[in-house]
Amino acid sequence: MKFAFSTLGVPGLPLPDVLRLAVAHGYHGVELRVHPEEPVHPGLGPQARAGVAADFKAAGVEVLGLAGYPRVAAPGDDEPVIEEIRELVALARDLGAPFVRVFPGGEDEHADAVAARRLGTVAEYAADLGVRVLLETHDSHRTGADAIRVLGPVGHRQVGALWDVMHTWLGGEQPLETYAALSPYLGYVQVKDIASAQDTTPLALGAGVLPLAECVEVLTRHGWDGWLCWEYEQRWYDDAEPLPGLLSGGRDHLARLLNDSA
Repeated sequence: MKFAFSTLGVPGLPLPDVLRLAVAHGYHGVELRVHPEEPVHPGLGPQARAGVAADFKAAGVEVLGLAGYPRVAAPGDDEPVIEEIRELVALARDLGAPFVRVFPGGEDEHADAVAARRLGTVAEYAADLGVRVLLETHDSHRTGADAIRVLGPVGHRQVGALWDVMHTWLGGEQPLETYAALSPYLGYVQVKDIASAQDTTPLALGAGVLPLAECVEVLTRHGWDGWLCWEYEQRWYDDAEPLPGLLSGGRDHLARLLNDSA
């Protein structure tokens, strides 16, 4: 498996510094949070996009994915959501990123059908550009069982799942259950750690209660050899310990889990 971290853990940090952290601490890739307050967003012109791609290539670090914020199950018109996803997919293609993250964001009984319709609409566009759109286990669809109610009807290879281990755990789903649901669709896995269901302040990997060892064991036992991406949500928690000082320990913890599960 390969290791990445999300720039959500270093909000607003210039990309050269992000790349230095990745190289210094032995990470193979970076998940880029896509937002106007970050260095990478759909407003970047062609020259800027080419520069970002070149910087990653020169550093020997991969752009794992773009963490966007379209809410595919939210009420309202389809077209603004579809256009937002298309913009992210085009940006991912330009940066060489294989994945784009979207959220569910459902609010009513129509959420599954709305999300499936929108994702189905963008699937061929994503296929043409060589990018997979991943529905994260989050908010209204926090478990694997929730996610497949959308992904099953879509039925397209370019629309898959992003397994956020915190949300499936908060939803009461065991790692084996999540993997069984998501394995036909799985793009990559977001790892993290927290103190409890009541206190989701990010912690160093291994310092909290999330079943990271079980997740890695299930993945390894089933021969899955994709990406583990540490999403340390520093952006939302001012009191969290800064991520840079934790990166080496996090990489070592993931390596130990892989070794123990081999």
